[in-house]
Amino acid sequence: MKKFSVLMLTLLLAMSMLAGCGGGGKSGGWDPEGDTIKIGVFEPASGDNGPGGKQETLGVEYANSLQPTVNVGGKDYNVELVIVDNESDNAKAVTAAQSLVSQNVSVVLGSYGSGVSIAASDVFKDANIPAIGISCTNPQVTEDCEQYFRICFLDPFQGSVLANIAHDNGAKKAYCLSKLGDDYSVGLANYFAEAFKELGGEVVEEQFPDKNSDFTSYVANAKKAGCDVFFSPTSIEAAALIIDQADAQALGMPILAGDTWDSNVITNAAKGKNVDITVTTFYPEGNSPDFDNGIKAWLEENADKKTNNGGNTDIAAVTALGYDAYNVAIEAIKAADSGDPAAILEALPSLNLKEGMVCGEVKFNDVGDAEKTEVFVKKCNTEKGAWDLLKVQVAE
Repeated sequence: MKKFSVLMLTLLLAMSMLAGCGGGGKSGGWDPEGDTIKIGVFEPASGDNGPGGKQETLGVEYANSLQPTVNVGGKDYNVELVIVDNESDNAKAVTAAQSLVSQNVSVVLGSYGSGVSIAASDVFKDANIPAIGISCTNPQVTEDCEQYFRICFLDPFQGSVLANIAHDNGAKKAYCLSKLGDDYSVGLANYFAEAFKELGGEVVEEQFPDKNSDFTSYVANAKKAGCDVFFSPTSIEAAALIIDQADAQALGMPILAGDTWDSNVITNAAKGKNVDITVTTFYPEGNSPDFDNGIKAWLEENADKKTNNGGNTDIAAVTALGYDAYNVAIEAIKAADSGDPAAILEALPSLNLKEGMVCGEVKFNDVGDAEKTEVFVKKCNTEKGAWDLLKVQVAE
């Protein structure tokens, strides 16, 4: 119950601040006498995860275009998005987070990438600003920070689903490739390996260093080891390079990956190539026609947004999650009836949102994680350059 105990302390502190101020004026960086409430968007727009971060941000921006104001205390406030680039870098993520704090945001959304989320968590903790993780699936994000909440499923679940996919397709030996030092990549690889071994499988594990751009030897090693499946939870940038090598060397085994590979960047890279790719993810296009049609039209009307989406209107799951995250933040502000970060932090645990959520219900548990029990399994259609939905896996 640690999330609730700290929130009670937060509430008491907030009440004492109001008493000292006579109940008026600024609170927590928010000025109720102004006309704006700021929501920070903490995402990579560059670096290894830049393409995914841009797509996640698009969902937030689209939601903001539909709901650009919020009513607090009977007054309508403009909602301003303060967007920073954490550059897919743990060290630079701290600076980006500090920038959001200095700009007096009321709540933060992001990030694509568990490592940068973990790196920035102390900044949000020290400032007592709530952060809502969108697609950062490593359990450590919320375990180590009382201020962090999250709306996606977690890697232990995702890793288990992927291991079962490999096992159910007859794989006995899995090649597992992750990025050295990357919390998401290493974490998900470990969860997959543990689950696959419990199913009786054998695992060959390797890690590649930061800035690596040549995956020739890794693909060759997987073949040489006689593996039946190639599992690699990596950034989109690394994924495209792996796909090229898998095709060039006739890998000859299915490729499995987690949510980061669910992007039109991947389908474009795989189109026309001799590769077999299956991924787990948060949302399949077609699951919410109103959302799909609306954001596709919005992308068509905004050339720069369409460019950030990889040049077409295919919907990445992280875009849908970004849309949900913005609406969760708005509902938390409404529940708090305030733009004060402390009040929003206190309101978050009590939310139970179904209507308007395109990626499923959002209800937080004691650690601040949404209780998500579904994962969508997609297969890359290399002829069309698109994703085909295989199945919906529900947690037992």
